[in-house]
Amino acid sequence: MDPTSLVSAMAGAQMGSVQMALAAKMLKMNADSQGAIAQVLDAATQNLNRLANVGAGVGQNLDISV
Repeated sequence: MDPTSLVSAMAGAQMGSVQMALAAKMLKMNADSQGAIAQVLDAATQNLNRLANVGAGVGQNLDISV
């Protein structure tokens, strides 16, 4: 095996390792963002549940004149 092909193979292996590390980081970031979205949706559901027992018509007519 000539030195050029050996260096090329080593460079290719290193680049593959970098690509795998980058892909793993992106997957972790994606999983973290999905968790954050789930938390926001859960908080929104809890806020809506607090308003579920409010009487009809509350908040419809708001007088903002001074």
